Amino acid sequence: MIYSIDVRIEVPVEPTEVTDRVEDAVSTVFPNAEFTHEPGKLVAETHTLDPFSDVLHEQEILDTARREFFNHADEDGFSFALKKQAAFQGVVNFSVGNPDELGDIEVDVRVREPDVEAIIDAIAPPTEDGTPVDPESR
Repeated sequence: MIYSIDVRIEVPVEPTEVTDRVEDAVSTVFPNAEFTHEPGKLVAETHTLDPFSDVLHEQEILDTARREFFNHADEDGFSFALKKQAAFQGVVNFSVGNPDELGDIEVDVRVREPDVEAIIDAIAPPTEDGTPVDPESR
């Protein structure tokens, strides 16, 4: 499927943290992201979530991802937050509730085409018994 999205990633960098290390953590989950440094935070942009989707499949957390995406979706896109500490280990761990002490990785996805639901289905397809299923075949 051809899709067009704009992904903006913001992550606070506390004075006790090394900026390059925070950038490395984000890059493990979003390897295509291009970074800019702003006072007190890193901002990154990418136009693909394919590598992120691969991690969701490997960790077998598609249902959790879908729930998070749809919980924070509107007609223009969706957003979610990830735990920074887990990203240092190359692990996706969605942040729910209060942000971590060092802050979370905030991700905002704006969808140009085709639509939000199709993008979510592409990144984190529906599952049956934990196995991804093609939404077209249901």
